[in-house]
Amino acid sequence: MDRRSARPTRDSAREERAVEDRARARLAGQAAAYSLGIPVDEVDSETRGTAQAALARQVAMYLAHIAFEMSLARVALAFGRDRSTAAHACHKIEDMRDEPGFDARLDELEASLRAMPEPEPPAPPLACLPVRGPGRGPALRQAYRQAELYR
Repeated sequence: MDRRSARPTRDSAREERAVEDRARARLAGQAAAYSLGIPVDEVDSETRGTAQAALARQVAMYLAHIAFEMSLARVALAFGRDRSTAAHACHKIEDMRDEPGFDARLDELEASLRAMPEPEPPAPPLACLPVRGPGRGPALRQAYRQAELYR
């Protein structure tokens, strides 16, 4: 095996971050949809949809930017939109926070998203576990138990 292929590349790290960003965007979208009483599939829609769906999507973009500290470019990529669209959404929601009830609701959503635990690291592939030699015995049983937890 080539040493270069064993190291993670910049592209693979970027792709990993994009996958995490999309998961965070889905979580923010689900929270916004639930809070505003909009079906999640309308928030995830590729088209603008109704005014309520567009507002929920803008709230989701704002939450992803603020609660998860994602850049506007990363927010836009995670939601499948342009960076200027994400910037517009954040400016619009920030302006709407002048209303006390809306501001309180967003504070609660931000706090709940920030309180979410970080995702667990992926389980090691079973091919990496020792089969023979000094790694057998208790260490091997422990490794298999950990791998079972992630299935």
